[in-house]
Amino acid sequence: MEDKKILVVEDEKNIAQVLAYNLKKEGYAVDTAGDGEEGLRLALGGEYDLILLDIMLPKLDGFEVCRRIRTRSSVPIIFVTAREEEKDKIFGLETGGDDYVTKPFSIKELLSRIRANIRRGRNEMVVEPEKHNTNAMMIGELVIDCAHYSVSKNNVPIELSKKEYDLLVFLAVHAGQAFSRETLLEEVWGYAGFYGDIRTVDVTISRLRDKLGDDKSHLKYILTKRNVGYYLNNFS
Repeated sequence: MEDKKILVVEDEKNIAQVLAYNLKKEGYAVDTAGDGEEGLRLALGGEYDLILLDIMLPKLDGFEVCRRIRTRSSVPIIFVTAREEEKDKIFGLETGGDDYVTKPFSIKELLSRIRANIRRGRNEMVVEPEKHNTNAMMIGELVIDCAHYSVSKNNVPIELSKKEYDLLVFLAVHAGQAFSRETLLEEVWGYAGFYGDIRTVDVTISRLRDKLGDDKSHLKYILTKRNVGYYLNNFS
């Protein structure tokens, strides 16, 4: 297994120890932090392939840690927390988290999500542009520059998270074709079966629509096909 490094930010020592033990057993290098400030310092000062982040942390909560990390890094972040309310999950994804796992959790499920997020991690694209004979795609007023991992609308840059960008590229490559949430979880997040939460797709679609300037009363870019799923308008 290629050497991968994970940061565990967790104030409950027994949980941090269980996570570190199981991750090391799988071949990962692991650093741990017991509060938000230490976690942020390590996250910004080190090179990690993924971060497991609790929400209820001393000194600095996980939402704020995630928000600050996102100003500097696109490293995959999975929230691992006892807070299971829908609003917390949505807020976690909106602050830049890639996934959300509630305690108590299955180690097998968590490891599956870790592997999927690392596969989709930094500088990896869902689709390689050269396979589609183009480095840039134009969708209406959008320009998706696959060579530089950037998106603009009317020449104004749009800041997207890694997952938002991956999702947009996937839909753009297959513009006009509708995909179910389950298929998008598998193709964009790398999850199969019960290891993914389809609500994650809905939240990411909603954020992406907002950033593209889609009017909820008159959607232009990301459309919904009833009883099928989401698709990107090909403007044909």
